[in-house]
Amino acid sequence: MIKKCLFPAAGYGTRFLPATKALPKEMLPILTKPLIQYGVEEAMVAGCDVMAIITGRGKRAITDHFDISYELEHQIKDTSKEKMLDGIREIILRCTFTYTRQNEMKGLGDAIHKGNVLVGFYNPFAVILADDLCVNPDGDGVLKQMIDLYDKYKCCIVAIMEVPNEEVHKYGVIEGDELEDGVFRVSNMVEKPDNDKAPSNLAVIGRYILTPDIFDVIKDIKPGKNGEIQITDALCVQASKGMVIAYKFKGRRFDCGSVDGFVEATNYFYDLEQANK
Repeated sequence: MIKKCLFPAAGYGTRFLPATKALPKEMLPILTKPLIQYGVEEAMVAGCDVMAIITGRGKRAITDHFDISYELEHQIKDTSKEKMLDGIREIILRCTFTYTRQNEMKGLGDAIHKGNVLVGFYNPFAVILADDLCVNPDGDGVLKQMIDLYDKYKCCIVAIMEVPNEEVHKYGVIEGDELEDGVFRVSNMVEKPDNDKAPSNLAVIGRYILTPDIFDVIKDIKPGKNGEIQITDALCVQASKGMVIAYKFKGRRFDCGSVDGFVEATNYFYDLEQANK
């Protein structure tokens, strides 16, 4: 079973400056809940109970959020506001949180490689990018869908979605053969291709199931653009061996790494909350 979920959370969040000058972008709230908490809750529903978080300088708010605040709890004890902490209390009680730092911003591949001390070298693990907020009101969450698929194929799984052709340059894009409805055996992956050179319009989003051999692959990857180590390049090596599956997930994804996507997610959850009152 996949019990550990890795959260790369060391980036600067420059698209949200000045808000992210002192506040981690993962702590930006959608209504009253920070982005990273949505990701942790998705991982919990999928069966994970160890959350491994890659942080950096100025990210202490993440650690503090997933810890007990005795002063706050004392202040609101026996008031109507006490129940507002029920969700985070359950997370703290049920999950173990571990942390390490990515001292230099050297790409997602490097961040995941730093997580080997947290998730171990022998078991598959999940990866969630918190600024990709995913929901599926009609069924299982995206990570749960992917873990169920891993049980069948026993290899790396990446979540994909169709994007307009004019937007493929923003994503890693897959090439492959469809094995069953919405499931592809990946033969190649291209990071942010030119719109007219993309192998498809199937873009990878921030959900992965990775097998532990990925760490040895990442170790041999050469830095690419901006000196960054791309997880796409490591997955290309695995794909050449037929060991990567792409899954067109059921649900909806909000790009909360952009202001437009963040506002869209806020409006969606506000409307959902109002409808449930």
